Amino acid sequence: MDEWLETDGLGGFAMGTRTGTRTRRYHGLLVAAASPPTGRLVLVSDVEVWIDTPRGSFSLNTHAYAPGVRYPDGADHLISFEHEPFPRWIYRLPDGTEIEKTFFQPHGHAAAALSIRLRSAGKVRARARPLLALRDYHHLRRHDATIGLEPVFKDGVVILKTSPDQPSLSIATNGEYRSRLEWYLRFQYEDEQARGLDHEEDLASPAEISFELGLEPLVILFGADSPNLPPSTVEAPALKTYLRWYDAERSRRQAFGSALHRAADHYVVRGLRGTTVIAGYPWFTDWGRDTFVALRGLCFSTGRIEDAQEILSSWANCLSDGLLPNRFEDEGDQPEYNSVDSALWFALAVSEHLAGAGSRNSIVPGGDAFEDIVLGIVEAYRAGTRHGIAMDKDGLLAGGARGLALTWMDARIGDWVITPRAGKPVEIQALWISALRQAARMRPKKYDELVALAERSFAEKFWNPTAGCLYDVIDVDGRAGVSDGTIRPNQIFALGALGESLVDPERTRAALAVVERDLLTPVGLRTLARTEPGYQPLYRGGVRDRDTAYHQGTTWPWLLGAFVEAWLRLRGSTIEAKAEAKERFLPPLVAELGRAGLGHISEVFDGDAPHAAGGCPFQAWSVAELLRLWESVLGDGTPAKPRPRTPRERRSSSVRN
Repeated sequence: MDEWLETDGLGGFAMGTRTGTRTRRYHGLLVAAASPPTGRLVLVSDVEVWIDTPRGSFSLNTHAYAPGVRYPDGADHLISFEHEPFPRWIYRLPDGTEIEKTFFQPHGHAAAALSIRLRSAGKVRARARPLLALRDYHHLRRHDATIGLEPVFKDGVVILKTSPDQPSLSIATNGEYRSRLEWYLRFQYEDEQARGLDHEEDLASPAEISFELGLEPLVILFGADSPNLPPSTVEAPALKTYLRWYDAERSRRQAFGSALHRAADHYVVRGLRGTTVIAGYPWFTDWGRDTFVALRGLCFSTGRIEDAQEILSSWANCLSDGLLPNRFEDEGDQPEYNSVDSALWFALAVSEHLAGAGSRNSIVPGGDAFEDIVLGIVEAYRAGTRHGIAMDKDGLLAGGARGLALTWMDARIGDWVITPRAGKPVEIQALWISALRQAARMRPKKYDELVALAERSFAEKFWNPTAGCLYDVIDVDGRAGVSDGTIRPNQIFALGALGESLVDPERTRAALAVVERDLLTPVGLRTLARTEPGYQPLYRGGVRDRDTAYHQGTTWPWLLGAFVEAWLRLRGSTIEAKAEAKERFLPPLVAELGRAGLGHISEVFDGDAPHAAGGCPFQAWSVAELLRLWESVLGDGTPAKPRPRTPRERRSSSVRN
C-alpha cells in the first residue's frame, strides 16, 4: 500500500497510507524522538474525523479492526491524494460536500499540524477525536484503565502528561475542546500481521474537538516537549500558529531543486550527538555504514557541504580503536562497534568531502584534521584491532570470525550468521585499498609501497577463472587459499565503483558481464545469483523468512549506483555512455518514486520479477544513490551549488542538552 512520510528534522516522523488506513505499528501523526534521533515514541496515532451535514454524519477515516473489519467508510469518499509538498486528501461526501485535509510537520520541532477545510458551499460541522498511543514505536498499546490523561490548560493550549519518563503532549486548536476519555479497541495492523508480529492495538482518545467549517478551517496542532527536544512552539491562537508554520515550511521546501532533493532532506537530521543521517523510516535510526554511503548522494551531490562537514565531525568523535560504530541503540547512547567497513566508508566520504570542500579540513574547533583521522584509521587497521581486523602480510585486510557478521551482509538469526564472510571480502579490499591510496597521497614515502603490495595481491588472488569474475571472499575463515566463489554483487566495488578497477580491463569487462547477466534487475542488484544454492526469490513472510532472504537473492537498489559507475568507467565516462546509462538504468528506479514509499525508494525488492518492493519503504542510501547517479555520476560533472540553510534550519541545528 502506498505510504507517505513527513519528518521533523530531529529523527521523529509521521507516516501513513494513501487511503488513511493504518497498517503498521509505526503509522502515526506524531512519532517523536525523545532523545534525538533515537528514543522514538508514537504519541498521536491518528485523528478520527466526522463531518456533520444536513444529510447526516460522514467519516473521513477507515480503520482496520480485528477480526478483518473495515470501519468506517471514509476511504470510499476519497477522490484524490497528493504527497507533495504536503500530504493532502480531498473527500466528496454523498451529499456533494467536499472536504480537504492537509497534514505536515514543521522542520526542527517535534510537532505536527492538521487542517480540515470545507471546499464546497454551505456550512458543516467537523468533529475530531485524537487517537493516542503514547508508547515506544516498536511496541503496541493495550487498554489501560489507569492511564492518566487529565488535561492542563495553559494559555489556550491543552497539555497532557502520562508519565514522568515521557514527553508531554501539547494540543492547540481553534475548535471547541471537550475532555472525555474514550478507548478505541482492537485496531489491526495488517503489515505487522504479514510480518509475523503482534498486530492488535488499543488507542486512547482524550477529547472531542468540534468546529463549524465555513471560511476558516479546523486546525489541530500537536507538539511533544521534553528536556532533549527544542520547544514544540505549539501556541494559541492555533490558526495563526498553523499559518505561520505552513508558510515557513512551504518556503523551506520550495528552496530545494526538485522533489528528489526534498526526499533526501528527510534523512539529514540534528540529534544530541550532532548532525547525522537516518538510515531509513520507520524503524532505522542512524547507522554508521549507511550514513557514509548515503552521505555522498544526500550531501555531496546536492551541495550540502556544511551538513556533510557536521556529519563527518559528529561521527569522528565516536572513533574507537580505528573503528566507527555500526549503529547506536534505539534507547540510550551505547554504540555498537561491529562493522569492518564503517570506518572505511568514512575515509572514502572524507576523501570526497575534501575534494569538494577545499581547505575545510577540521573536525571540531581545536580537534584533529580529517586527514589525521583517516591516517589513524589506516594505522589501527594495519596494526590490528577488534574482531580480528588486521592487515595481512599480503597487504590485504582480513577480519571476522565465526559467529560475526562484520560486512554489510550482516543478517543474523541468533548465533546463525546467514551470510558468513569472515576472511578477506572483496568489497572490503576495495575500500581498504582506497583508504591506503588516500594515505599515500598524504604520506607517499610511508604508504606507496603498501598500496602497490595490496593492489598486486588483489589482482593475483581475487580472480575466479571458473566463474569469470571475482571471488566474493578469499582466505575464508582465515584459511589461506580457501576462496568463496559464490556470485554476489560485492565485487562491483573493486571493478571501478571506487576509482580505477583493481583488475585489468579484460577481466573487468568479463566480471561486469557476469554481474549484469546474473545479478542486475531493473531496480538494483540481487545479492545472490539465481543459479546459486540457497537463492531466495522473494522477500516476505515472518522475521526468519525475511532475514534468511535478506542477502540471499533479495535485490538492493543502492547497489545500482556502484554498478552504473563501474559500467560507465569501463566505457571511458563519455557523453554517449552517460546518455546510454541514463536511458538503460534509471527509468525503472525513477518509476519507483511513485510507488510504495511515495517520493522515495524502498530498501529492497524481490529477487524475482516483478520485483515487488519490501523492507523499509523510505531508505536513505536508496534515495542517495539515485541522486548521486543523476547529479554526479551521470551529470555534467559540475559540483552542486551549496544550498544555504535558512535561519530556521540554523536555529534547529542543535537540540537541547
